[in-house]
Amino acid sequence: MTDAAPPDALVREIKELIIEALMLQDMTPEDIDPEAPLLVEGLGLDSIDVLELAMAIGKKYGVKTRADDAQNRHIFASVTNLARFVAEQRASAAS
Repeated sequence: MTDAAPPDALVREIKELIIEALMLQDMTPEDIDPEAPLLVEGLGLDSIDVLELAMAIGKKYGVKTRADDAQNRHIFASVTNLARFVAEQRASAAS
C-alpha cells in the first residue's frame, strides 16, 4: 500500500458504510476519526465486525480481502488505511 491520501469522498463513504454495515445507529460519519484505530481501542471493532465490514466493502466496491492475508491488520487499522486500500484496488482493477 502506498501512503497517498485517499479521496475525502471515499473516506466519508467508508465511514457511512461502517455505520450502516455494523448498525451503529448512534454514530455519524463525523463521529469517526479517520486516523483512529478501528480495532480494539478507537472504534472498538472485533473480528466479527471486521468480517462483516470486509463483506460490505466487497459488495459495495468489488474489493476482496482474504481471511489469511497478513496485510488485514494494516488494512483495517483505520478508516484512512481502509479507504486507501479500496482506492488502490479499484485503480489496479481499472488498469
